[in-house]
Amino acid sequence: MTQPIAWLDGAHWPYLALILFAFLPTEIWRWLAVLFARRIDPDSPALEWVRAVATALLAGVVAKLVFSPPGALALLPLWLRLAALAAGLAIVIYDRRKVMYAVLGGEVVLIGGGWWWLG
Repeated sequence: MTQPIAWLDGAHWPYLALILFAFLPTEIWRWLAVLFARRIDPDSPALEWVRAVATALLAGVVAKLVFSPPGALALLPLWLRLAALAAGLAIVIYDRRKVMYAVLGGEVVLIGGGWWWLG
């Protein structure tokens, strides 16, 4: 039987596994993306397609959270989830540069409304 490596047998193994199997494989692709992204024209059709796909994915996630919510979010009524979405959307329409304010505004409506509804 092979003897275990002492420093891998203790408390350090999860950290090494995290670096080897999670961080390094994805970090390589990030650096390659940075290198290749410098050569891409920001107005190219390929980049417009990537933006459209990213927007569609985000819209799908938001729609799923609003219409088929998981966990505690399902306790809140649909009208409250739609009101939170509308509040965030109104802030984005008012000023597109205030995305963080839009997120916070939607959260305030959702958390405040949930506290009122369930309280």
